Formats: sequence, structure tokens, C-alpha cells
Amino acid sequence: MIAGVAGNAQKTKRVQPKWWFGESGAANFNTYRGTTQMLNSNLTVPTAFHKGDGIKPYASLLTEYRPNKVLGGMLNIAYDNRGGSFDSVMAPCNCGANLSTDLSYISIEPSIRIAPFSSAFYIFGGPTIGINISKGFSYIQAKQTDKRGDWSDVRKTVLSAQAGAGIDIPISARASATQWTLSPFASFQTNFGQAPRAIGSWCLYTVRTGIALKFGTAKKAAAAKTTSEPVNVPVVAPEKEIQFSVRAPKVVPLNRRVKETFALRNSVFFNQGSSEIPARYTALSRTQANAFHEDQLQQDQPNNLNNGRSVRQLEVYHNILNIIGDRLRANPGTTIALSGASDKNPKEGKLMADNVKQYLVSTFGIDASRISTEGRDKPVIPSEQPGATKELGLLREGDRRVDIVSTSPELLLQVGGVASPFLKPVQITAVQQDPLDSYVLFNATGADELLKSWNVEVTDEQGTVQHYGPFTKDQGSVSGKTILGNNSQGNYKIVMLGETKSGRAVKKESSVSLVKMDDPKQEGLRYSILFDFDKSKTIASYAKFLTDIVTPLIPENGTVIIHGHTDIIGDEKYNNALSSERANSAQKIIESALSKAGKKGVSFQTLGFGEDAANAPFENNLPEERFYNRTVIIDIVPFK
Repeated sequence: MIAGVAGNAQKTKRVQPKWWFGESGAANFNTYRGTTQMLNSNLTVPTAFHKGDGIKPYASLLTEYRPNKVLGGMLNIAYDNRGGSFDSVMAPCNCGANLSTDLSYISIEPSIRIAPFSSAFYIFGGPTIGINISKGFSYIQAKQTDKRGDWSDVRKTVLSAQAGAGIDIPISARASATQWTLSPFASFQTNFGQAPRAIGSWCLYTVRTGIALKFGTAKKAAAAKTTSEPVNVPVVAPEKEIQFSVRAPKVVPLNRRVKETFALRNSVFFNQGSSEIPARYTALSRTQANAFHEDQLQQDQPNNLNNGRSVRQLEVYHNILNIIGDRLRANPGTTIALSGASDKNPKEGKLMADNVKQYLVSTFGIDASRISTEGRDKPVIPSEQPGATKELGLLREGDRRVDIVSTSPELLLQVGGVASPFLKPVQITAVQQDPLDSYVLFNATGADELLKSWNVEVTDEQGTVQHYGPFTKDQGSVSGKTILGNNSQGNYKIVMLGETKSGRAVKKESSVSLVKMDDPKQEGLRYSILFDFDKSKTIASYAKFLTDIVTPLIPENGTVIIHGHTDIIGDEKYNNALSSERANSAQKIIESALSKAGKKGVSFQTLGFGEDAANAPFENNLPEERFYNRTVIIDIVPFK
């Protein structure tokens, strides 16, 4: 847009002080994630709290240094209240429970200040240092129990980061030696490092909006020359650029034998309207059960399995009752408890649990006294949370199940601490077709925000063009085997073509070289970490498993591929962030363990795929598939 302005009056340049001082006030929109149950050494509530939010005040004294129109610095010393209320939960008494907190800090916030267009608009970002000054909580159960106190294990100092933007609105005369501005601003306080306590998995992030009053003093500006000439001022909104890059494997493995430590979820999921064990779970006769042994499932991948995603793993999981029966039979001192859950119908939940018990007793000959049963209207760890309104059908389908609980170590692998519910895993061998490290990754940073869609043209040395897409997210991927086709190697020109939401064409170029590798002797290892619904910070509870079990198996100069996934329930962007957080947290734990062990040359490929169906390890048709998609998968590839 071109704006024409004609003037005869004398123009005065606005005074520009270098140092500014002032104060600000804002509202903190706090959001909680994670799991909170033990409040202090005297109080552990019966039902864990997960999500929460709150609006609390923020106030600061500020200083800014602006040596020029673009670059400068900021410092805020602030009172920062991160309080709020957790979402209500149901206590075992079938009554509501509420938890709130008045968590607050003295916050020191140094930031870099950039005015990218040499205008009143500016952006800022930098670290934050929070010193705790208040850590009280209030727990109320059914308006009968009211307990107040201080959180235990609160971190005295919290290190994190923020980023934001604002605009300076002058409210004083141009020639005044002292300049005053009102500056509305908004910022985001990341959840990185924002774990208020040294225990549990509670974390928080904050969106802050407010206004600052600033003043600065400098010499008066001289009057500009009088002009009667029209002044044409171009007003052009700059458009962000897409950053395009390609990441390709040094060699493209066609397939790989993988020894997988396959984690077993401790649940049997039931169909709506039926308390009978679903037919998809493998049922044996008494004679077949006598001959069944768990290690039969550890053999190589059979040839007669239908093609399908993770079909080998799902076949193992659908033998869960036979695995439990074999373990109970082999370890006569062990016991289990079966907890059946059916929405608002505990009697049906008890019947579901009794049917599982009957199968184990009649088929595997397990003494009935070793198996207890109970019925509930919700599982101990439900997917559906109080107040949920979206995708209730899928959530409730996942909550209609029988959970298998045991304190016997012969049945469990406590990779998540002593409270881990997951069953001892099964060791299986499978063949991966087009393993993840064989893919060429196209990264178009900013595409999700700026582009309608984008495509990729891959041109070989003979001029043959392959087309892939359209993509709509920041990343796309294609198997290196697909690009090579019948060629053993090749050099390729990569062209990204897109269209911005404003209609502007975008073109970016890169190149890759690919070489096939077909080594039937190469064998990798795979481990997986399972999560309950919407949990991410529980990755910390797997630190011992990742440090003591996984890290020693990583060879020097090897490759570790870590990919995080979620199911299809929930917001897509939130799921992308959740899976990335899970994967990156696992990498940090392994990197720390490798450093302590003195291992060198290990490379990482860490990705968060969110709910992306094309890359999900399982389908999302069955509740057990969705539960298995809540995972971080760790592949260890030996150096070649």
C-alpha cells in the first residue's frame, strides 16, 4: 500500500532516549500439565490431578537500553504469580475433589530487544530466573475435607525462557526531552525447565498479556525543514521466508532384522455392549494351553502373517491372556488382581474381570485363589477426565477394559519405578521394511503457518522427475528406497514448490546423494516406552531403565533413532508438541548416560510425529492400537 501525505507544517523529529525505565502490569494465563498426587510428606491425595489453569497477576520494574533503532536489551524484576486450579477429579468415595495453589516467584528476566522494522513494534526473548516466595496449596474433597499447606520439594530456583512482542505508543510531545510511552505486550513463558517441584511430573507454561508505562530522557530534537512536497510512504507488510532443508541417510537400508523388547500393556479391552472377551484375543483350548509357552512368540516373524502395520507386535499383544497364564503357571507363588471398568456400571466391570479370571482358571489351571477381581465405573488411570467434551466415544472405548495388576516381579518390568503397571515385556524378532533411518526428510520450516501446501520435485541425473506431496506441515518424508527405485545409487536435485496463503509462489532448492544398502546380517535393537493418556513428563521415571538397560547396548559410533508418537485423540498441534517433548526428553537422558560411560561418536535422529497416521507404529482403529501409539520408540543401529 502507498500512502500520500502532503504537509506545510514544520516537522520535528521525535526524541529518542537510549535508557528507559518504568513498570508493567499483566495477567498470567497459566496452564498445568503432568501428574500431581503427593502434595507433601503429610498428604498424598487418593486421586491424581493432571491438567489445570489459572489467571494470576504479574508486576515488574523495568529497564531498557536502546543504543539504536533496532537492537537493544531489557531487564524486568517482577512479582510472578503462577497459581491456578487443577481440573476437578473424582475421589474413590465417588465424590469430587479440587486442588488449587498460589505458587509465586520473584522473577529476573533479562531479554534481547529487537525492533526488526526500526519502528514501534518490537520482539524480545531471553532466559528467566524464578526465585520461589510462595508455595501454598488448598485441597478440598466433597466440601467436607479442607486441607491447606505448603508443597514439599519445591525448587527454590527455576530456570526457563520466554519470548514475546510489544509496541511502544508515544504519549508525549515529539520535542519533549522526557518521552513517555504506553507499551501493550504479550509473551509466552515456555514449560522448558518449568517443573516447580523436584518430584512428580507437574509442569506449567504461561501466556502473559499486559501493558508497560515507560519513560526516558534525552536532548530535544531539532526541527526539520519545512516542506510542501507530498511524501510517499510505502507501507509493506514483510512476509516471512520458508527455510527449506533436506536430511538424507548416508546409506539407504532396504530392511533390517530387529530384536525388539516389546512392552506389554496390562489391559484387555472389551467391546461396547458385551462382557465377553473379544474374539480378537487369541483363545486356546485346554490342550493347546498345556503346550503353550511364552517363548513361542519370540521366534522369527512368520511368513503367513497378513501384511499390516506392526502386525507382529499386535499378534503378540492379543496373546496377553495366554502369556499371563503361562507366567502364572510357571511361577506358582505369584498373584494378580483384575480390575474391570465399565462406564457407570461397576457390576458389568466385575463380570468382565470374572470372565478373564475364568479363562485363566479353566484353560491354564490356575488356582482361583491367586486371582482377585473387582468392578469399577472408571479405571484407576482413566483416559476420560472430568469435564471432557470432545471425542468422548474414543475415550470411553479406551476406558472399557480389564487391567491386570500384580506386585510379583516375575510378571512385571518396573521400568517406570515401583508403581509401574506395565507387564514384563516379550522379546520378539521382526523384519523392518523401509526402516525409519532409510527416509529422506524434507524440512520446510514455517510451512504450517505460511503455506497453503507444498510439493517436492526430485530430479535424477537423466532428467527423470518424481513428484511427492502435497504436504501441509513443516515436514514431509519419502522412503529412500522409493526414490532410488531400481537404481543402486543416485544424485538428485530437490526442488520445493509451494504457495503462500497470500498467493505468492515459493521455490527452494537442495540436493541429495543416495546409496542402497542390503545387508541381511545387520541387526538392530528396539525398545519402547509407553505412556498413559496425555502424559509426557513421566519420561523422567524411565531414567533408570534408559540409563541401565538401553544405554549399555549402544555401541560407539552407532546411531540412535528416537521417535515419539501419540494417538489421534486431541488437538493435532498439541499432540505434535507432546510427542516431540517425549522424544527429546528420552534423548537427553541417554546422552547424559553415554557421557558418563565415556562412549563417543553416537549420533541421534530424534523426531516427534504426533498423531501423523503415515508414521504411526500402529493403526488407530482399536483401543489397544491407540494405547500403543502413545509411545517413544528407540532404535539402536550398529555402526557400518
